[in-house]
Amino acid sequence: MILVAMLAVPLLGALGMLVPLPGSPRRVTRLARLYGLAVSGLTLVLSVAAAVAFHYGRRGPQLGVNVTWAGSIGLRFHLGVDGISLPLVVLTAALTFLCMVYTARVLPAPAGSRGGSPQSLIGLVLLLEVGMLGTFVALDLLLFFVFFEVVLIPMYFVIADWGGSGGKDAGTRARAAANKFILYTLLGSGFLLVGILIVAVNAGTLDMTALAARHGAGLSHGLQVAAFGLLALGFAVKTPMWPLHTWLPDAHTEAPTVGSVLLAGVLLKMGTYGFVRIAVPMAPDGAKFWAPWLGFLAVIGIVYGALACLAQRDLKRMIAYSSIGHMGFVLLGIATLTPVGLNAALFGNIAHGLITGLLFFIAGAVKERYATGDLDALGGGMLAKAPYLASILTFASVASLGLPGLAGFWGEMLALLGAYQPHAGLPRETFVTFMAAGGIGAVLTAAYFLRMLSKVTHGPVAERWRDTRFADVMPHELLAWTPLITATLFIGLWPKTLLALTDGAVRLLLGGR
Repeated sequence: MILVAMLAVPLLGALGMLVPLPGSPRRVTRLARLYGLAVSGLTLVLSVAAAVAFHYGRRGPQLGVNVTWAGSIGLRFHLGVDGISLPLVVLTAALTFLCMVYTARVLPAPAGSRGGSPQSLIGLVLLLEVGMLGTFVALDLLLFFVFFEVVLIPMYFVIADWGGSGGKDAGTRARAAANKFILYTLLGSGFLLVGILIVAVNAGTLDMTALAARHGAGLSHGLQVAAFGLLALGFAVKTPMWPLHTWLPDAHTEAPTVGSVLLAGVLLKMGTYGFVRIAVPMAPDGAKFWAPWLGFLAVIGIVYGALACLAQRDLKRMIAYSSIGHMGFVLLGIATLTPVGLNAALFGNIAHGLITGLLFFIAGAVKERYATGDLDALGGGMLAKAPYLASILTFASVASLGLPGLAGFWGEMLALLGAYQPHAGLPRETFVTFMAAGGIGAVLTAAYFLRMLSKVTHGPVAERWRDTRFADVMPHELLAWTPLITATLFIGLWPKTLLALTDGAVRLLLGGR
């Protein structure tokens, strides 16, 4: 029942925020912040309890709940975790709690006249956590789809009501970014639902565990090709895969810091998780048919994302475009259809969530101090004005560019290794070409991060900031960032900790290969 409690706590917490809190606005804000800390902290404790109770020698789903929900249509409330989903569950709970820690001292200003109250922001983040956690523990296709969609509404309002990158039309831009986000993701959800129904109707079950164990048995080759294509479109929008990525930079740029952290750290992982959990094992023939195209679009995303980052002038927007490149490596790993490639994708998911979550936290801190994220306006010299903040930004940047010994290295390296030796049924020459293109993208990744550091942290202090005093890293920031820094170091130095957890579950999904 740990998983049920893990979903029930933030859901009840979100509903609790509908009750008006007594007192002055200042007291209401303080109570809402403490409430969010308590609820998200309890959810994190439950996720850690799930990790402690998990039997690491078993491959299949554990801690399961399987009861009838709507018997007339065969819908069951079926939950469980395995080596694929457990790291994402803990990451989700941890990032949500760290966002609450950050929000306890830094509450984003409402976007224009439509901005909501502190209560509404805390409630939306808790509801968002329910959808994210539910997506990773659902083992029924329709239940998965419900949780997959639950995240859209709270994230829409987080961006629309609490976003805005500054300026007199901040509210207008925030709402435009939120509208773009929800239109793209709803379109993808339509394809996803059709793909799910094709699989469920023809296989005669909604049980994700049973469907994965069949490895496409009972579904014709043509049906699998169609189903995988539809599922891939739905998941690709959320990932996001080039060319379905255009909602992402605007959403990240306009979202408040906590929205950007959760969007990059968790929501993007829901798409790649869907590829691994549903599309690849349930339609293996379709996966083989589409894999070269998936790999092709992945490497375009890697190179395009890096080139776009080189052209950016805003720190937050550059980090947003970097996600397109990093998720391209995740998709390339999935496209290889090998244990090495899928393990690389799952490792890359976790690494990206940790590192990019940290980068967006830092970008928010920079914006709070300088009132701008423009690289030219920042003008360099941060090492002199705020040395600890600049040092953490440098650490996060070198981790993101894939420095060996840090978390970002292993997912990218293993994805390229998987492309060098893809599944036997795939054209090896094509994937070796993808590997070479991915290597070029990795070099470009280093280039844009080093360019950013040269513009922000190094060099003399810009004239406009010489007489301005900036606070360095503050206690609430240190509390929110230290776990991410520690985890980035830990799994970078001991990657087997994570790979040993995912490998057995990956091989089971691939039919024991």
